[in-house]
Amino acid sequence: MNTAGVPPHHTRELSASAAREFAYQAHLRAREAQAAAFDALSDDLTIRTSSGWVRGEILEDLSPDRPIMNGEEPGRVRSWRGIPFGADTSGDNRFRNPRPAQSWQGIRDCREFGQVAPQPTYSWTDRVIGSEDCLYLDIVRPDSEEKLPVVVYLHGGSFIVGSSHMLMLRGYQLAAGMNVVYVSVNFRLGALGYLDLRSLGGDCDANPAVADQLLALHWVQRNIAAFGGDADNVTLMGESAGGAAVLTLMTVPQAEGLFHRAIAQSPPIAMIHSRTQSRFWARELVKHMALPRATSVEDLRREDCDDLIRAGQSMMWRAGELLHLNSCYSPTVDGKLIPEHPLAVFARGGEHKVPLIIGTNSDEASFGKFLFQRQSARNRAGLRLLASFDEEHAPQVVEAYGGAVARADFAALLADALFWAPAVRVAGAHSRNAPTWMYRFDFAPPAMKFLGLGAMHSMELSNVFGDPQASRASFLTRVGSAQEMDHLTGAMQRLWAKFIHEGAPGQDWPSYQAAGGRETMIFDAEPYLEAAPQERRRQAWEEYDMLEWGSGRRDLLATFGLLVEGKTAPEE
Repeated sequence: MNTAGVPPHHTRELSASAAREFAYQAHLRAREAQAAAFDALSDDLTIRTSSGWVRGEILEDLSPDRPIMNGEEPGRVRSWRGIPFGADTSGDNRFRNPRPAQSWQGIRDCREFGQVAPQPTYSWTDRVIGSEDCLYLDIVRPDSEEKLPVVVYLHGGSFIVGSSHMLMLRGYQLAAGMNVVYVSVNFRLGALGYLDLRSLGGDCDANPAVADQLLALHWVQRNIAAFGGDADNVTLMGESAGGAAVLTLMTVPQAEGLFHRAIAQSPPIAMIHSRTQSRFWARELVKHMALPRATSVEDLRREDCDDLIRAGQSMMWRAGELLHLNSCYSPTVDGKLIPEHPLAVFARGGEHKVPLIIGTNSDEASFGKFLFQRQSARNRAGLRLLASFDEEHAPQVVEAYGGAVARADFAALLADALFWAPAVRVAGAHSRNAPTWMYRFDFAPPAMKFLGLGAMHSMELSNVFGDPQASRASFLTRVGSAQEMDHLTGAMQRLWAKFIHEGAPGQDWPSYQAAGGRETMIFDAEPYLEAAPQERRRQAWEEYDMLEWGSGRRDLLATFGLLVEGKTAPEE
């Protein structure tokens, strides 16, 4: 470089600038050389993601006793475990929306599962498991070169427990049997993910867990093609709390275009938190932490994570609110990420117009048969359950269940309030705007029927995932006809797979029509169709208001300043 006539200090500046440029170019060449080296080493298991390289492993089919699908036994699958999609949520990031995962150098070994979200263990101790560094996902696909549809699965667990890699949900048999790329997602739970603490004051976000799920869907769109997945054919699927998460995301504007089909199994979508619930449970958390009433979100950020989880578990059982259908944890209508109640969005046709399979089990809450000894107590409990939402119409709903005095009728009322009635409402509304299929799962092995439990909550997962041995109730489901179980598994997996691949389960399962026959597929030992099942009960729910928990709890509304002239105050 000719520096004649250039002042000495300018020469030094030019030299420093040239040195920086030289260093920058050298850095780029080094990164390109590293990438080229990785490319040379890459194979079917070494994949480049937006954050860095990951390496998985080949797994043999882990359940040799599973039924044969499509004429041959599924064999090997490729698996990547514990891939970060979000950054650590601890410290200053607690109670805030997630940030993308930080990039890393080298090849990340992804043969071990990531940490689960902090959660209680429901044991005789108060042990807490998990870490706030929990935003990981797992991927399984057949050992082939095909470009395949994608299933993104959101786990259940009452919004307080669960993980992407629960034994039932690891997805080896589902991925192989349905020929899909299966992605199972971790997200925050309990007080750290599903509790709106804005009423305490301080900087926080109302729905961290929903934001986690949204971030995971964005990750899938950016990265799944590298794993042989079709980013233009993504099915969002979940059961229980995960099913509610699916329906919620169907009404989240920011989720538009991130998935193209949806499957919601037993979704308690009416449990979405109102302002009254959010304020009540935020106050309860502070109380069970033994902290002053004036505690803020910033104060809670400084508390030990395990103490927050223990307090959250304690308030769930000790507040006595489950008898009012008041669950501790759920997404919250915040006016931002979730602008309005999902049921209201479906009712006005504002949801994402994607094909939907939705259904429930016939004995979701069969434990309710054993809750009360006296008929009068069951009747009062039924009215109390429903009055928290809608005092006016609660009696006519309870009357449709014979006053809920018989054990079976009370259990049916509880199950329908939590699962079936909201699901039917969603199916009817969505069927006016997009293809919709509804089912009811009735199959129960003899041991379950003998105990009076029937097709309990989550029983269908054994059939959908094709792995009955992974069920926590497998010791009961083994008793009976293995041939019936295998036959039903084959039938359900074929229908789910056809829906995932083609957007419809086939001619044998007609779509649900609110203005037509409301045909519903009944999954039993031999599946069959039924027109408008439990129609009298469905009609009894039509006028019942499921949108605003607490409208029948004037004491709480007054406490939080939400009661205006005897009515619930309008949303701010």
